Amino acid sequence: MESEVYFTRDITPEKVVEAYSRLGIDLPGKVAVKVHSGEKGNQNFLRPGFWKPMVDRVHGTIVECNTAYGDAAGGVRDHSEAHWKLLEEHGWTGLFDVDLMDEEGPDVVWSIPKGKVLKENHVGRHILDYDSMLVLAHFKGHPMGGYGGALKQLSIGCASRAGKALIHSAGKTDDRFETWKQHASKVGFPEAMADAAMSVMEHFKGRIAFINVMKNLSVDCDCCTVAEDPCMKDIGLLASLDPVAIDQACIDLVMSSDDPGRGHFMERVNSRNGIHTIEAAAELGYGSREYRLIEF
Repeated sequence: MESEVYFTRDITPEKVVEAYSRLGIDLPGKVAVKVHSGEKGNQNFLRPGFWKPMVDRVHGTIVECNTAYGDAAGGVRDHSEAHWKLLEEHGWTGLFDVDLMDEEGPDVVWSIPKGKVLKENHVGRHILDYDSMLVLAHFKGHPMGGYGGALKQLSIGCASRAGKALIHSAGKTDDRFETWKQHASKVGFPEAMADAAMSVMEHFKGRIAFINVMKNLSVDCDCCTVAEDPCMKDIGLLASLDPVAIDQACIDLVMSSDDPGRGHFMERVNSRNGIHTIEAAAELGYGSREYRLIEF
């Protein structure tokens, strides 16, 4: 069954709100707005001012979680004190209510009985404080996952530090102190992301929506302190109620582009088996790779 994906080539804050309005959903209650806050030193993340009209539209709270990597990677978001400081430096706390969902434990542990590789997902405790979720994803590449979009925000984005280690290691360890790296694989990691994303989808079933912005298209993620500059021109923004369909549509838009940077971008995606995350998520049944692109 085809899912609806709305698409515009105009990347403006106003078009983000219009794209959401076209979904025909009114997210109820207290809305968690999942974004990528940008690692210290990263130049490509989408600034809070860009998202402000959309966050105001749903009266949302910006939510993030701490990372699994530490100072050795150059990042500062692996512990709450430094993460809060960076959130202030990047302008998030000045414009929004912000919540580090895993700032205090214990983690919420959700069972994944039908998972491909994960049996459980560890997410930030504060996720239980919210009635619905809006996922605002910056679509771009990723050093390990190949690409980052809606599914990554659902999985790694909502996971606690221990949960991130569990996903990266395909369920082998929740030890965030680097040991997860020895268990990483090009099959297990994307399947673990799909598993983890499913648990968040099930929790917010019928109360979740997605917007992907194809801007600053670097092969590197916003989690990189030193990211490669964008290799493609901006493409547009998309909205859907289906995280599988919206990520597939973004990949298809890259592949159908005549931009000379397309090959470099797709080399990153394919060399990391990135599309397997979409394949696995579709196989798990909470989204479809078949979609109807509705341009506005």
